[in-house]
Amino acid sequence: MVKKEYGNSGYTESFLSFASSMSEQEIKNRIKQAAHDLVMQYSIRSVSMDDIANRLGMSKKTIYIYFKDKDELVKEVVEDVISRNQEICRADKVKAENAIHEIFLSMEMVVEMFRKMNPSVLFDMQKYHPAAFNHFLSHKNDFIYNVMRQNLKRGQAEGLYRESVNINIMARFRVESMMLLFNPEFLHRAGSTLLEVEEQVITHWVFGLATEKGHKTIMKYLNRRTKDLTASLPVK
Repeated sequence: MVKKEYGNSGYTESFLSFASSMSEQEIKNRIKQAAHDLVMQYSIRSVSMDDIANRLGMSKKTIYIYFKDKDELVKEVVEDVISRNQEICRADKVKAENAIHEIFLSMEMVVEMFRKMNPSVLFDMQKYHPAAFNHFLSHKNDFIYNVMRQNLKRGQAEGLYRESVNINIMARFRVESMMLLFNPEFLHRAGSTLLEVEEQVITHWVFGLATEKGHKTIMKYLNRRTKDLTASLPVK
């Protein structure tokens, strides 16, 4: 258990005061959201059921009404995250102007997810919650792999990726390179954050695929992204 500060009184009454107006599904969703937020910040191993209960101002016994143990809670949190990410990927594919734009849209999703993500999450999941980790592996090896393959095919059809690119190899390479980012030793030696490494990997991966037309398209989206990031900075 880690010492954390919470924005409530920490008493069961603070939860019960409004829980009576909530459905069981709403209560369950609040528990999962609290678990998600704490795990993303502190990683899985460091967060106990007591921490989640304190965050919500409810008793630990109440959590066990909805989840038999921490393993079940972690599994459902992971399933929710994967489901949301898959919805975003499908929407990005439809919204994207071309294959490279789809990559940049996915980068925005990654930025949002990795900005507050503890890099030990995946390691902890693999070691302590194998059911949740296996669900993640299925998502990686099936869904993400197929998304990458479809993007590569689209890019070749649009003349943005080189025809010589082996779709199966590069799709699998991209999927497996994701795992490197969650290696604490790699991040330590790289001297960078999870987010910084992922942005570098994605950018250089897509440059390696691109034709001359693709390079120009990448630069267009990179410049657009730089302008958007600059515009979002607070004025001094």
